[in-house]
Amino acid sequence: MRITKDSRQPVIADVARLAGVSVPTVSRVLTGNIPVSEERRQRVLAAIEELNYRPSSLARALKSGERSMIAIFAASTSTYGYANTLAGIEEVAQGAGYSVVISAVKSSEDQDVKAALEIALQQQLAGIIVLDFDPSGAEVLKQLPKSIPTVAASGFSAGQPGFPYAFIDEYAAGREATQHLLDLGHSTVHHLGLYPLTQFSGRYQGWLDALSDAGIKPPPVLEASRAPRSGYEQGLRIAADPGITAVFCSNDGLALAALRALTEKGVAVPDQVSIIGWDNQPFSEFTWPALSTVAPDFKDLGVRAFRLLQQQLSGAEEIADSTVRPQLLERESTAAPGRRPVGSPSQ
Repeated sequence: MRITKDSRQPVIADVARLAGVSVPTVSRVLTGNIPVSEERRQRVLAAIEELNYRPSSLARALKSGERSMIAIFAASTSTYGYANTLAGIEEVAQGAGYSVVISAVKSSEDQDVKAALEIALQQQLAGIIVLDFDPSGAEVLKQLPKSIPTVAASGFSAGQPGFPYAFIDEYAAGREATQHLLDLGHSTVHHLGLYPLTQFSGRYQGWLDALSDAGIKPPPVLEASRAPRSGYEQGLRIAADPGITAVFCSNDGLALAALRALTEKGVAVPDQVSIIGWDNQPFSEFTWPALSTVAPDFKDLGVRAFRLLQQQLSGAEEIADSTVRPQLLERESTAAPGRRPVGSPSQ
């Protein structure tokens, strides 16, 4: 059977018709997760080549049995840091001839970790990259089979033993952001953070140690969730408390939401309250005032993680970790503390 070629891109159904098999059979050949008879496999591979259904490098990999798929484990695929790290990995991996499958890990609970592992490990994997920013990433690393080359990307100060790491030095940047506010003259710095996740971050530990080393007892964390409204609600609490003059936020979204609440209550930023964010999201330089923030290069983190995996795949025996410190961007939302008397417009 032959299919008349036209200008459209071939789809999996075209491959199935040309090979004389079902669509699920083609899918099994492509993923390698369920055995297919050698005769059918060869017919599918021949159809793939004739239709140019897959990039030639991947088609040759399928024919030779070479593994060309990378699995990425991540707790989130939509939040800014995760999404940009994934984009960095995907871009460089595809440029090197690898395809990418992303397995979302709902939580660090055993059943969620096992479910994510089961989905990904059904594929014929060349290697694995784990985004180790939270307890779920750490749990994945504990349960992964040792037979598959694996690296991790993280913001912690140190990774789990046995894995090469690409790091963002959150700890140093968190200390620097906190110290910047102390140097401006603030008596303490509050942390508006994702709770309880923030406790597992380098930025939180940097904040904690900067205050402790300055002889200041760290105040309780202003607890928030990933929902921006939680940042807004904490902003209202900040506006009502004249004792809060400086806030270090665990992401720009929370900082922006708090800024909105303070503005509504007539509390001037930075004259009465200074705010620093984290992420350097595109909107941060266009807020009013422009948001001071920490700027991790997440795409570069993804690229560095893949480069480490390439070293593993090439058989390198010793692989050094890769660490980059984010830059603190001092814009318009931080200044020396102004007077916030009781009975101010925030009351």
